[in-house]
Amino acid sequence: MQRPEQGLPLVPVSKLTYSAGVIVAMVFDFNGVIADDETPHLLCFQQALAEARLTLTKHDYYGAYLGMDERTCARLLLEQRDGVSDEAQVLRITERKADLFRAHTAHHRPPLFVGATDFVLAAKARYRLAIASGGRRSQIEDALSGSAIEHAFEVIVTAEDCPIGKPDPAIYLTACDRLNANRGSAQRITPSQCLVIEDSLAGIRAAKAAGMRVLAVSTTYPLEMLTEANYVFRGLHDMTPQAAIDALALTRSGRRLSALSTPSKDE
Repeated sequence: MQRPEQGLPLVPVSKLTYSAGVIVAMVFDFNGVIADDETPHLLCFQQALAEARLTLTKHDYYGAYLGMDERTCARLLLEQRDGVSDEAQVLRITERKADLFRAHTAHHRPPLFVGATDFVLAAKARYRLAIASGGRRSQIEDALSGSAIEHAFEVIVTAEDCPIGKPDPAIYLTACDRLNANRGSAQRITPSQCLVIEDSLAGIRAAKAAGMRVLAVSTTYPLEMLTEANYVFRGLHDMTPQAAIDALALTRSGRRLSALSTPSKDE
């Protein structure tokens, strides 16, 4: 089976008929979608937790906690160990992790994924763009600094802006609200007009709970674990914005075309 961009006719955005209009905004998770930095985040978080005598295995992180912000994860681990979550200790853990990550990235700047810059720049020409991430604003800004997409995003919503992390929909609803700030009624975006790009189960569930459609990229989880998304691609290198819209159009029309059967680049 060919990729949508290779073997299927392009569907003009003006022709797509969704329940609340066409896609007019794309909202990106950041870590694991744009920045290839999940591994150093995990290692720094594990060290901060270990200093608080808490354990988080790689298996548990990717199996249960990925996509949650660090506050939520730390609270759950403390509750599992102590029966209660002490907010002062949560703060100490998350601040320590931020310090460790800052020290790491001072010498090892996380790269952006191959294809991320091209995808974002192409999307910027046609859609309004936002980031909705459980990471910290300073970490996102540092990763984007000096890149071709440093100023591509109209809105960036981070852990500091939203006290409740994924899988709660609050962060995606906040992104939508901020895209609508200072806009007239004719320019307001509804959640159903937003397409989310995610890599985690918690993020997929948050976006869907917000009433948004979701494309998942298998940069972190294998393709077959991301089927709760509307469509799955291997990464931003594997699609264009138009291909993403076409894939959604196919799933809405009942043709459940799956990227699970999309050939790899060398097939």
